[in-house]
Amino acid sequence: MSTLMELYIAFVKIGFTSFGGMSMVPLILEEMRAHHWMTTEDLTNVIAIAEMTPGPLGINCATFAGERTVGVLGGIVAVTGVLMPAFTLTLLTAICFERFKNNEIFSKILLVLKPICIVLIIVTIAELLGENYFSDGRPDLLACGIGLLMLYLIGKKNWQVPKVIGLSALLGIVCYGIL
Repeated sequence: MSTLMELYIAFVKIGFTSFGGMSMVPLILEEMRAHHWMTTEDLTNVIAIAEMTPGPLGINCATFAGERTVGVLGGIVAVTGVLMPAFTLTLLTAICFERFKNNEIFSKILLVLKPICIVLIIVTIAELLGENYFSDGRPDLLACGIGLLMLYLIGKKNWQVPKVIGLSALLGIVCYGIL
């Protein structure tokens, strides 16, 4: 079997057996070592580079690992492999949704799932608010002020999200200093 095919299969396995992000790292390490494609030092460098570059860690790792193993074509093959499970499952879900959207049982399932998803989102927002706007149980007035300003800029002034993120980062650096 060619190295490209082995690389593709390895990353399809990684895509099916992990949930993205850091959960992919041990699987990538195992596959790279098992095939003797990289040394531990190479893998450490790949992970460091993948963490520093924008984008999902799993895709970045696949890109760099594939490129280091076989070159640019290896990077393309590895990314295709790691994305294939998510693509396949999303496609199957879309097909099922289209096929069963008028089904009474499916409609009832969605009726239950929608509020559950909303609650999960609200809980996540509450946790993030607690982490970002409270320090030692007390409100961080500066952080609250920055947050309210950003909410105002998005809601009333129609600023685009990247612009708001950039401004809030700048304000955070100015107000809190660089750690």
